[in-house]
Amino acid sequence: MAAELQHVIDTKTKPPGSLGRLESLGLQIGLIQRTLRPRIERPAIIVFAGDHGIAAEGVSPFPQEVTVQMVANFITGGAAINALSKVAGMTLEVVDAGVASASPPATGFVDAAIRRGGTRNFAHEPAMTRDEVLQAIERGAARVRFHAALGTNVIGFGEMGIANTSAAACLMSRLCSVEIDACVGRGTGLDDAGLNHKRDVLAAALKKHASATDPLETLATFGGFEIAMIVGAFLAAAEARMTILVDGFIVTSALLVAHALNPAVLDYCVFAHASDETGHRRMLAHLNAAPLLQLGLRLGEGTGAALALPLLRAAVAFINEMASFESAGVSDKAV
Repeated sequence: MAAELQHVIDTKTKPPGSLGRLESLGLQIGLIQRTLRPRIERPAIIVFAGDHGIAAEGVSPFPQEVTVQMVANFITGGAAINALSKVAGMTLEVVDAGVASASPPATGFVDAAIRRGGTRNFAHEPAMTRDEVLQAIERGAARVRFHAALGTNVIGFGEMGIANTSAAACLMSRLCSVEIDACVGRGTGLDDAGLNHKRDVLAAALKKHASATDPLETLATFGGFEIAMIVGAFLAAAEARMTILVDGFIVTSALLVAHALNPAVLDYCVFAHASDETGHRRMLAHLNAAPLLQLGLRLGEGTGAALALPLLRAAVAFINEMASFESAGVSDKAV
């Protein structure tokens, strides 16, 4: 139905193509939903949180306890993603994928932890077993199915986990076949000495696990429980014909895995923004992706996805609410 939907877009009361990216965005959403009148229904963001054993190598300036502290901040409504998802009109859910310390029950919080304490230290051994990876993928998919059953047709994913930029950098290096130096950034604020140490640790880990090349094995070796859950969430969201708002560096590393497992997942993805975290733009180039926004963001949490939602609302609004040349009685012929 691409040609029919493009005709609807082209015959609105405007010069062809004059709404730029909104036009291609509206086309994509309509094709995902298989309708000439696309809608945004119950948009949601799921923030997956998990701890990483690699944090023991000093690759982050923040202690591991910050992960569970930030989960508490999400639950009580004090984080950036709480404010931005509220502004965007998005349902927010926080999922414990494997944080070192448990959090008490709360509204909008789901305890789906695979292993209390987080992943193992991949400087010495694989972060996860194959069974743990498969379990995490399934639990991430289950959260998406939960929201699909409530009517959600647009979804974004966020993450929280001290040292998860290290996991994402290794996933990027292995899956995109680039040197680790091009993938490693300052994360939560490393100084030059810390950045050099992080590069050395990750380079040694990649060398130690040189045989891990299969997508699932790579994910098990270097990933995190929250990243694995996002992989499952991507695949389930595509299966449910949702439009997926892709956030920054960590979430895109999960997409690299999902894409390696099923390239068709990209048809459902809208890339919200280009992160300032080192490596993200190269990830986007690898996926041939054009982000909607470039705001210098590097926070994660799904904040870029929340900021991009109004553009999706605008894309479906012009399709549904603009008059056509015929309905408005406006000539579509040049004088």
